[in-house]
Amino acid sequence: MRNHWWWRPGWSVGRRFYTWHMTFDGQEEVQRLAAEYRTVLAPVGDSLTLIPNQWLHLTMQGIGFVGEVKEQDVHAIVDAARPRLAAIPAFEARIGPAVVDPEAILLPVQPDDAVRAVRDAIREAIESVLGDVPEKADGFRPHVSVAYSAGDGPANPIAQALAGVRVAPAQVRISNADLIVIHRDNQMYEWETFATVPLG
Repeated sequence: MRNHWWWRPGWSVGRRFYTWHMTFDGQEEVQRLAAEYRTVLAPVGDSLTLIPNQWLHLTMQGIGFVGEVKEQDVHAIVDAARPRLAAIPAFEARIGPAVVDPEAILLPVQPDDAVRAVRDAIREAIESVLGDVPEKADGFRPHVSVAYSAGDGPANPIAQALAGVRVAPAQVRISNADLIVIHRDNQMYEWETFATVPLG
């Protein structure tokens, strides 16, 4: 495992970032799943940052840092995203079971093609306003993180904690995408919602 909380280029305390996520406020099944995994992972908690329910998210597509992207352009991106997302039906998704990544414990989301369709529509909206899209189109793996690695060290204790655990995946209805303003000042991804855009 390696520490997730190193400062990536451009990031520092106090910086805020516009990004599109799916969030899970009020989604009891997702919160049940995360709570069960937090219990399972508690014995190795010193090596992990366990994510509370309010900050569970599915990262999709960044736009840029506050102060570097004009707010009027962000509003225009939201407006461009509305008809594109309205053309994509809301869908049922399955979240979990957990897999170990070098920087996080991930809950894969299926069907991933439905999430990719949402992301592609958002990327089209960004390109229509900014002329290009930050972040690569490829390499995207739809997932919800339930914990982040808080240091460098062996993965084996985490793998052992998860071995043989039977946690029922969450079934969730995804009906919108959120544009949020995020920061990581407190070794946690925390945000305020800028706009919520419904799917069809």
